[in-house]
Amino acid sequence: MSDVSAEAMAGAEPGKPTIFFDGVSSRRHRVTLTLGDALVIGEEGEAPIRWAYADIRRADSPAGILRLACTSAPPLARLEIRDASLAAELTARCLLLDEHQTTRRGVAKIVGWSLAAAVSIVCVVLFGVPLAADRLAPLVPKPVERRIGDAAEVQMKTIFGRGTCDDVAGQAAFAKLVNRLRDVAGLDESMTAAVLPASVPNAFALPGGKVFLLKGLLDKAESPDEIAGILAHELGHLKHHDNMRGLIYNGGTSFLIGLLFGDVTGSSAVIFASRSVVEASYSRDAETNADTFAIETMHALGRSPKPAAELMFRITGKEGGSGFTILASHPLTEDRLARMTKEDRPASGPPLLTDAEWKALKGICGGSGKI
Repeated sequence: MSDVSAEAMAGAEPGKPTIFFDGVSSRRHRVTLTLGDALVIGEEGEAPIRWAYADIRRADSPAGILRLACTSAPPLARLEIRDASLAAELTARCLLLDEHQTTRRGVAKIVGWSLAAAVSIVCVVLFGVPLAADRLAPLVPKPVERRIGDAAEVQMKTIFGRGTCDDVAGQAAFAKLVNRLRDVAGLDESMTAAVLPASVPNAFALPGGKVFLLKGLLDKAESPDEIAGILAHELGHLKHHDNMRGLIYNGGTSFLIGLLFGDVTGSSAVIFASRSVVEASYSRDAETNADTFAIETMHALGRSPKPAAELMFRITGKEGGSGFTILASHPLTEDRLARMTKEDRPASGPPLLTDAEWKALKGICGGSGKI
């Protein structure tokens, strides 16, 4: 008992009681403390309780009270000391009293882990999701892709007009042009194309092998090669599954998980997907790859890709700032025109359409079809 001081028994000093909660009941126990090789908590008529100093930790408490917990005691056990001298002596013996508190080092560790988590999220967004989209897009079952394409087509036709242009001679000329492009591009016969009677100069591809040309673009075209190059560009997006890739990338985690587990057949998922297709634009890489596909397709036909670039540049020069044009989903720069000009070659193949067929195509939506 050589290390037990007289003041160590101050827990029972009148007016400054030591209160103990055993963590089992809510009853307050008035106890005395003995500071020996361990803290001994004594109560009359009860067996003493020993707390090793290394296990004692500071707990939250109001001013003027030292409230302690013990890692080897029940989680809710608490000791409340109101005597300042006793609290000071006990605190000096408990070397790990504040070990669980957040120190500067602890704060630095928390900040470090938070930064690491933020970096990991950024890496997933920048690299993980695009990689998953690249890998999954070609694997989407065709029935799923067609259903999304059908829903997107309904929304497109709601915007640009329910019906398609149906002049018989114009349809025949358009089918001839599309079929030549489709065969050279290596797409199967499930691919479909139509002209919509909208004055907006645009063209777009939808999942499920759907391509639409708007009358506004046809009106501004001056040759079949101009339209052929635009259509070849859209076929490139189909060939590369750019719609589905963008949908997986932009659709968020829920759509990605749904796709992985086959849960994309519900009407709500299809509506969400179709809206994403309608509103999405392609990445710079997707546009560059589609341009490359168009150049290769036109060269395979013995025609130049330059007229298509001239058509797009002609539109941007006149209407680039006027709202929804072909630029909305096909960003055009002088670099694109320069690239197509560099790939310009003298025609080595037959004309894609005769003069009569070109005139019929220009009039596919009605009118004289003047050139």
